[in-house]
Amino acid sequence: MTVGSLLVADLVIAVLAAAGWLGGGAAAAARRRPLALGLAAFALLATVARAITITALARAGWWFAAEKVLIAAPLSLAAVVVAGPRLLRAPGDIRSVAVPLLFAGYAESGALLVTVLHGYPASAGTGLLAVAGVVAATSVSWRVLGARPSRTVSRAAVVVAVAALVTGTGLAVAPDAAPATPHDHRHEDGRSVGEPTRRFTLTAATATVSVSGRDIAAWAFNGQVPGPELTATVGDVLEVTLRNRDIARGVTLHWHGYDVPNSQDGVPGVTQAAVLPGQEFVYRFRADQAGTYWYHTHAVSDVGVRMGLYGVLVVRPAPVTGVDVTVPVHTLAGLPLPAPRTEPVEAGVPVRLRLINTDSTTHRYALAGTPFQVAAIDGSDLQGPTPLVDTAVLIPAGGRYDLVFTAPATPVALFVDGRVVYSTGPVSAATGAWPVLDPLTYGVGSPVPWSRFDKEFTLVLDRGLDLHRLLPRYAHTVNGAADPNIPPQVVRLGDIVKFTIVDRSLVVHPWHLHGHHVLVLSRNGKPATGSPLWWDSFDVRPGDVWEVAFPADNPGMWANHCHNLAHADAGMTLHLMYS
Repeated sequence: MTVGSLLVADLVIAVLAAAGWLGGGAAAAARRRPLALGLAAFALLATVARAITITALARAGWWFAAEKVLIAAPLSLAAVVVAGPRLLRAPGDIRSVAVPLLFAGYAESGALLVTVLHGYPASAGTGLLAVAGVVAATSVSWRVLGARPSRTVSRAAVVVAVAALVTGTGLAVAPDAAPATPHDHRHEDGRSVGEPTRRFTLTAATATVSVSGRDIAAWAFNGQVPGPELTATVGDVLEVTLRNRDIARGVTLHWHGYDVPNSQDGVPGVTQAAVLPGQEFVYRFRADQAGTYWYHTHAVSDVGVRMGLYGVLVVRPAPVTGVDVTVPVHTLAGLPLPAPRTEPVEAGVPVRLRLINTDSTTHRYALAGTPFQVAAIDGSDLQGPTPLVDTAVLIPAGGRYDLVFTAPATPVALFVDGRVVYSTGPVSAATGAWPVLDPLTYGVGSPVPWSRFDKEFTLVLDRGLDLHRLLPRYAHTVNGAADPNIPPQVVRLGDIVKFTIVDRSLVVHPWHLHGHHVLVLSRNGKPATGSPLWWDSFDVRPGDVWEVAFPADNPGMWANHCHNLAHADAGMTLHLMYS
């Protein structure tokens, strides 16, 4: 069983245990003896089963079990100690065990709420708050059922509640918020990139575009979705003028995966102000990184990208030879893009398919009809790629894969989630059962280039209640805090930096660090053995533990966030800052 499956199983068992104890208490209060005993026995078994899942999660990593071991386990033990002996005595009046059973239910429910509303890291305040809630609920039940709790119990509830308030709840609270200091661009603005050799103008505006025969209200660059494809050859200097005609919430351009100087990164509030209607901003940088990239707005990016403010950026080492096709996959108003296209290709011609996932979720790609190689991922060439046949690839949100092959005499087709998006002729193939490539074992490996790390950071991804706003929100959190209250990761120029990224939530988080590519070291304790993987976007799945590293060689303040943009908007964004 995977760690992700254990997380789900533990949550389900916790719900069943709480429901069993509470149901047993309610049945006992109603003097329904068989039902009360049956539910209590079920709850006891579920509580024991949860002890097993908590132990397994603790063995997988303290991140997955901290609050379960420190808070849930003691509460569950208290539930069993209080309710168990009374059940074993088999009282004649089943109503006499109603309060102990309800106490057990409150204890299990309190432990469950700690996991769901708080998560990682465990805190004394959260534990005390859970205990106070359990004692208070038990006291109320005592009174409702006609008994009176002792003064000792009542006083204990008050003392614990006050202690919880004094120590703080710890619900998504960061001890040190990110400093609100203006960013100094002297490092990157001091670079001379020369006179532009490639100029582009992108105008953001509301538009109506046609998708699958339907008119869709969109936000578009130059009236089209995706926006114009920007191309360059290594050595060019790009100058891109962004204009905003009528996008009221503002726009910027972020060059996804392209490690531009910080001042050109396009993150509002960090590297520039959002471009409002009637304004413009000029981006300029040198095209010195060959590969497949894309651009999109980073102003209200969850809405802007989803509505169509994105496009392709391709930097080639030399003029194109053979067939070079970009395939930016997107979902606009629930409809898939791009529309299917068929382009016959003469046998023997080299073909490169540049696959780009511009959505916020993973897509599955399958190339049928020919052997192929994965030549590059996220703009970085792979070392020693080998031919693949009947093999699918999963591309995370924001990620890019370059597939290369020599056109055969027979047709070839590219499927995305089972839908043909590109072909050289009619192809009928069932690709759903094909195995998925593990890029960590693909190609020829090389030793890790560093023997030590100057800075190490752990990012534990979760969900929790964020109390920092006027109205509480259920946020996607990093180390128990949500943007803008996540402390920045501070590095120095020249540091070798290691990230350990842990997903203890129940959803996938495609991780994306701006301005840098990270070298994959390991996933779930298993070292990467294939070609060195320099990525800027990778899926951290439930229960995953990734270790990645990079040299701190691009000064500035950089966004570091989940590229499921709804998650980023809901709190899962922090910053890497050079001191």
